[in-house]
Amino acid sequence: MSSLIQAIIVDDEDNSLEALAILLQKYCPDVQVIGSAQTVASAIELIDNLKPELVFLDIALPDGQGFEVLEEVGHSGFEVVFTTAYDQYALKAFDFSALDYLLKPISAEKLQQAVERFEKIRKEESFGDRVAVLKDSLNNHNERIILSSMDGFDVYKIADIVRCEANGSYTTFYIKGGQRIITSKTLNNFERLLADLSFVRVHSKHLINLEYVKKYISGRGGYIVFEDGTQVDVSERKKKEFILRMKGHARTT
Repeated sequence: MSSLIQAIIVDDEDNSLEALAILLQKYCPDVQVIGSAQTVASAIELIDNLKPELVFLDIALPDGQGFEVLEEVGHSGFEVVFTTAYDQYALKAFDFSALDYLLKPISAEKLQQAVERFEKIRKEESFGDRVAVLKDSLNNHNERIILSSMDGFDVYKIADIVRCEANGSYTTFYIKGGQRIITSKTLNNFERLLADLSFVRVHSKHLINLEYVKKYISGRGGYIVFEDGTQVDVSERKKKEFILRMKGHARTT
């Protein structure tokens, strides 16, 4: 094994990719960047071909999410450091199998801490076992969302989110059971995070979970009735997408 840590960076933004490479070169001289990728597909191919020890993996990629790389990649002898601009989103698996996750813009101090943690694990543990645990967790859909609050953060099951509503630069989450949470992030952020699940944007103000739709009343755009009786407007522009997603989500007669 080389004394240098063989690493790959996966990020779709050129500036972010270059910035991380420079930080590693300057503050983590034991890390050698042997390749980079900007999509899920190219990342899978690169990891399987180069077999790195450490992968810095962006969560939001043009053709999917970074988690998909872990689900599809064959090589498992590496550690994962997630890089993301979204502090409110995490999988339960982060706590016990991902090496770390770094918020953008990435600080030199946090990066050094992640590399030091890797070096410790490199000596003590099996990389393959940890990546396998993360894969299992992803396949079992242990997906949660972290919502920041004034005194810290709250963690919720994504499946318990009924809908999200835009309020300027804030978003209100409506949770199963009637709880309401206000966060200082825009609805666009959450739409991107939840797009590959059972969520669909039906209006500029509304992102909904299809699991809780009880009825749709047609009209120019129409409106949705949820299981708790709440009504939400559907915009004319979003009507077709909503109907297609709903029909694909439930059996039709």
